[in-house]
Amino acid sequence: MKTVKGPGIFLSQFITTQPPFNSLAGLGEWAAGLGYRALQIPCHQPAIFDLEKAAVSQTYCDEVRGVLAGFGLEISELSTHLEGQLVAVNPAYDLAFDNFAPAALRGDPVRRTDWAIATLKRAAAASEKLGLRAHATFSGSLAWPWFYPWPPHHEALFDEAFAELARRWLPVLDVFDHHGVDLCYEIHPGEDLHDGVTFERFLTEVKHHPRCNILFDPSHLLLQHIDYLQFIDLYHSRIRAFHVKDAEYQLNGRSGVYGGYQPWLARAGRFRSPGDGQIDFNRIFSKLAQYDYDGWAVLEWECCLKEGETGAREGAEFIRRHIIPVSDRAFDDFALADNGPSVRHQLGLDRDD
Repeated sequence: MKTVKGPGIFLSQFITTQPPFNSLAGLGEWAAGLGYRALQIPCHQPAIFDLEKAAVSQTYCDEVRGVLAGFGLEISELSTHLEGQLVAVNPAYDLAFDNFAPAALRGDPVRRTDWAIATLKRAAAASEKLGLRAHATFSGSLAWPWFYPWPPHHEALFDEAFAELARRWLPVLDVFDHHGVDLCYEIHPGEDLHDGVTFERFLTEVKHHPRCNILFDPSHLLLQHIDYLQFIDLYHSRIRAFHVKDAEYQLNGRSGVYGGYQPWLARAGRFRSPGDGQIDFNRIFSKLAQYDYDGWAVLEWECCLKEGETGAREGAEFIRRHIIPVSDRAFDDFALADNGPSVRHQLGLDRDD
């Protein structure tokens, strides 16, 4: 068996314009001081991490690793969540997502998509230079406006949506394969890959590509009322990244899983700091140990109540406490006996009739 690595922390929610949160060194020193061992680094903040330089310069990548090593840190994964979102955008969301792209590309969906795909390919090259095994992203969404179909279900529409999604992602998956890195889609409402069924459909469209994998975040499954433990049983061979994020669902008579257009604090389903919600992380870490997951456990801090630095400080200890150092031997090995030559005798198979 293998031991989960951690704790790691996703930086996106903590980057600001103020020290120490405005530089990689500052963030690294802060995270190490809280007890983290790895950073998951977003690729849309060149002041923190310059993806274009990292994709072509081993020297730059070595410098980045060196800075973090000085604090006892590694990189768990790079993240292109925002860029992955732009690989596939339904026109209904053009304006909402346009700001994820460089200013020169806004208002031009074709060039924006091309840029997003090129950025993902750069992330594959940078990940290899950094010695990483996995990468975190979103799938984007063409069909999401019809997640609860009205007018009624239109099979041809979904067939074409997933076929087009695969056409856009297959060349990217091939580049990740060339660089030896797993591409991990966060299963997330708002993305076309938002549950097990949609992931399976996409996996079929990309011909079960070996680099098509999952970033497991149980919070998004709990809020959809999906059994997140059985999800691990079903898809453990494709789970190559892990966000530790808690959530709670408060059943009530006024709103449900769709949120009622309310802010997070008022929704029935809402994100919480680890340990403050309803997710059974003891069983999640046990499942991941059972299935030999040896990637990182990375805090993605999102909470509608708690202050962020408090959540980050508590999150490091929460993850550390849940990691199971797996045993290299069975607990009852002491009772083993070398009885190989007698097994037929024990079974009554070598007796004279």
